[in-house]
Parts: sequence; structure tokens; C-alpha cells
Amino acid sequence: MLSSFRSRFGIPGVIAVFALVFAMLGGAYAASNDGGSGKATASAKGKPGPRGPRGKPGPPGASGPAGPQGPAGPAGAKGDTGAAGSNGAKGATGAKGPTGAKGTNGTAGAKGATGAKGATGLTGPSCPEGNCYLPSKSTVMGTWSQAFAGPETIGSLTFPLPLKKPLDAAHVINFKTASEAQKALCDNGSAPPPSIGNPEADPGYLCVFTAAFEPSGEILVGGIVNPEPSPGGFSSGSGTMGAAILFGGGPTGPEAAGAGFGTFAVTAP
Repeated sequence: MLSSFRSRFGIPGVIAVFALVFAMLGGAYAASNDGGSGKATASAKGKPGPRGPRGKPGPPGASGPAGPQGPAGPAGAKGDTGAAGSNGAKGATGAKGPTGAKGTNGTAGAKGATGAKGATGLTGPSCPEGNCYLPSKSTVMGTWSQAFAGPETIGSLTFPLPLKKPLDAAHVINFKTASEAQKALCDNGSAPPPSIGNPEADPGYLCVFTAAFEPSGEILVGGIVNPEPSPGGFSSGSGTMGAAILFGGGPTGPEAAGAGFGTFAVTAP
């Protein structure tokens, strides 16, 4: 209660209130001793005496309850950015996660474009009535060889496919002894030029290439004849299935034994 008074009137106010109370109590006491006469009442209404000296301040009262929280103050200015911290230690490897679900199959790729048409192949052999012949402008190649035991002997060569007609002497060329004009008929114009390893022949020609003779290089190819007999006998040229090769000009006696070999090309007319 005293703290409530003190907070409202202050220390001097409290002293004044107490003085007034004591004055009133004193007047009441005087009136009661007067036996009920009005004099005592009159004396109680006299002038108050002089104010006494101010007493010493009382001890501080207890703290009052906390007041309500005031409104929030304005935000302060942004502070400076702090220095970068050092990297933390590497954490332990986590446990292996579960295997994910199997993905669905992708869509099939588009079908590729059809490739370009290839070049037309060579014409196959003509086989009327079961007999196959070398097609026109087509070339076949082969090898020939012959062993001999004297100054003169006969070798042979065979076409892989027969011609429809035999070739006369003007269309059969011994490349070893041919003139330059004749050799040109054994060159189809492609590289490399015609040789023992690359036999060639123009359409309608047979070209015979000689590799070697053993043991003597003096033995040369003689004539090339058609082995198929005719009413007039054998003639130079070739038959439809091949030709015979005449050897001559070699030594006589034991030295005449040896062999000859080579290649050929024939192109159908």
C-alpha cells in the first residue's frame, strides 16, 4: 500500500498525508475529551501549525511490473561481408543406394535408305540348245605349256568357253614375234599394257604370250594352227575350242629336250 502511495504522491506527498491524518486524529481526540461541548470542535478548527522539517527519504520500493513491449525499431544498416570460412573436412562416403528400376526399351530406329543400284554385271555365256559360247566382246584368259624332246613338237591351248566360229590366221597373234601394229590389237586400252602377266586381246582376236623356254632360249614358237581339221587340212588360226602351237628352230640331239609355257587371251567378236 505504501509503495502505491509513494509511486503516486512521492515521498513529500506521503509525509503530508500522514501529517494531515495525525491532525485529524488529534482533533477527534480533543472533541471526545470535551464531553460533547462545541468548544472542542471549535478549537480543532484552528490554524495548522508550521510544517515540520522534511523527513529522510524512505527506502526504495519494489520494482513495478514490466510494461508492454514497445514497437520494433527500424532495421539497421547491412553489415560488411565476413571473411570466407575454410573448407570443412570431407565427409564419409554414404551407403550405396538401391538399384534403380530397369528403364523401358527405346523406340526402334528408322529404316535406312535403300542403297544405290549396283553396276550391271557381265553378260553370261550364250547356251543355245545346251551349247555355251563366249558372249560377244567378252574376254577369257588362260595358260598353256608343252614339254618337247626334239627340234620340233606341238603344244596346245584350250579356251575356257568356246567361240561360235573359228579365227583365221589374221586374227591370231604371236605376241613374241608380232609387229607393233599387231601388238596394238592385243591392247584393250586399259592399264597396265598387255604382257605375260596381263594378257589382253581386242574383240575377234587371240593373242598368245610366251613366258620362257627351257633349257634353251633359242626355241621359238612357230605357227599357231586350228587343230580342228577342215576339207583342206590344218590351217593357221584357231578353232572354236582352242589352238595348237608349233615349236621349231631349236637344237637337235639331247639338248633339244625342254619345255615352253605362257599365257593367252581371246575375245569373242
